[in-house]
Order: sequence, then structure tokens, then C-alpha cells
Amino acid sequence: MLQKTKNQKHKTVFLNEAINWLNIKNERINGIYIDATFGQGGHSYKILERLGKRGRLIAIDKDIESVALGNKITDSRFSIIHNCFTKLDIILKKYNIQKIDGILFDLGISSNQINNALRGFSFLLDGPLDMRMDITCGISASKWLANATEFNIKKVIRDYGEERFATKIAKKIVHYRSITPITRTKQLVEIILKSTRNNKKYKNPATRTFQAIRIYINQELKNLLIALKMGFKKLNKKGRIVVISFHSLEDRIVKNFINLNIKIPYIDRRLPIYNYLFKPKMKFLARCKPSNLEIEKNFSARSAIMRVFEKISL
Repeated sequence: MLQKTKNQKHKTVFLNEAINWLNIKNERINGIYIDATFGQGGHSYKILERLGKRGRLIAIDKDIESVALGNKITDSRFSIIHNCFTKLDIILKKYNIQKIDGILFDLGISSNQINNALRGFSFLLDGPLDMRMDITCGISASKWLANATEFNIKKVIRDYGEERFATKIAKKIVHYRSITPITRTKQLVEIILKSTRNNKKYKNPATRTFQAIRIYINQELKNLLIALKMGFKKLNKKGRIVVISFHSLEDRIVKNFINLNIKIPYIDRRLPIYNYLFKPKMKFLARCKPSNLEIEKNFSARSAIMRVFEKISL
């Protein structure tokens, strides 16, 4: 039986739109779907509402708190596993599944993670400087900052945060850690404030640096590309992938992946190869941005972009 939890803090972006584009198969067909980022379960609940009685939904999440939340769902069609979506092939093998009909990625972090000071994601709350999505493995942001070279710190902040003060921030971090360890979010915020000149009215000066370190610690961009390739490979014909991203670096990866697969490769006319043998692998279906009404209800949706594509050849 499908039972929703009482957690109402997190508002799922593109809740109905994402499920509509996923094109859930009707009751007569046993559709198999993946919610690659369960989070607080918003999309999974909607998928289960539309899924046929013999359908299947497998949810994945790196966050053990999200997995604990998913384990409360008592629906025989639903399973949740604590893992990274880059392990999709291993997960499907575990459930003896060869192909799937759709996969949903809702990227970024949830408001529940941000609002928990102990997770270290927020520059507004003082807490341990952790930033790991999966606290059972990997190194925390504080440990990385304690050992990384000034060059690597600068590169991460510049490349993943697109921060123009990356050099100054990295230099200040290295100087600060030589005096005392950087173990709290408040310490990092103070370092950033001393290194930047903020001219933007609405963006906190720490936004880009915190984003950059979080992306690096969790290898978010690298993992996204791996998961897109693997997920697309596992799709049935006419299966769909829906990706909701929240910053330009994520969206660029998705856009480039789509462009790579919707183009027919160039064939030299002089070669004895027929162009009709080469067909695009996918069809691009939609690029959506939140409406003004959704942004008004959920301000965190303002930067969201949803892209949808469909597999058209095996």
C-alpha cells in the first residue's frame, strides 16, 4: 500500500510535468521505471499513482536518510536501494532486470539536506563542514580542504563554481588552515567574505564556493555523465529519460549528451557505407523551465531546467 510520509518541507520541482513526460505505461503493460534520485520521494509517489498493478519502480539514493524514508513505503511494486545511480547496471542485475522504460533524475540537493546544519551544505547555518551526500563513504569537505593544494582548491572553485575570486579564496583558505583547521561552515563563510566583493543584490558571496566544493566532493558532474550513458543503454525502445538540473554545468552535460546522440554521424560519400544504415539514437522531446506561478510557490525552482529525450533505436 502506498503511504505518504508527513514530511512536507521539501517541495518537488516539476512534480506533475516530469511524470507526464515520463509517459508511464498503462495498467495492461508492465512498465519498469527508475527514480535515480529518490530524495523526499515526491516523484516516486506520483509514479506509483500511475504505474500499473504489475509495474515496477526502483528508487536509488546516496543519502541514507532518504533511503530510510523510502523504506516506509509498503508497496510491492516499489524497491529502494542505498547506492549511487552510476551503479545502475549492478542494481538492475540484482533485481534481474535487463531493460527499463524510463528513468528520472532530479539533481542537486533537497531543502531538507540544506536545512540540516549537521550536513554542512548551507552557508547560512553553522555546522560541521561535511557536504557528503553519502556520509558512509568518501572524504568530507573539511578533510579535503585540509590536504588539497592551493592550485587544486582554486581549480575546483573556478571550474565548478565559476567564481571569479577563486584565486583569492584559495590563497586565503591555505593561509587560514596553516593557523587553525577549517572544520565549520561558518569558518569557510568568513574566509570567502574576506576574499570577495559582492555586487549582486540577491546572491550570497559564499554561494558559488559552497556549490563548487559540494560538486567536487560528490563528483556530481562526472557521475551524471556516467549515469546518462548507462541509463540510456538500459532503455527499451521508446523509453524516456527526464532530467531536472539546477545549474548551468549540469544542464550543459545533459544538453551535450542529447546533441551527441540525435545527430547522424558524418559519412564520407566516397566510402562504401550507406547513410541510411546510421540513424539517430534518440529524439529530443522537451526543454522546460518553471512557470512564474511555480517559482512564486517554490523559489528554489527558479533555476531549474528539465530536459526530456526518448530512445528511438536500439
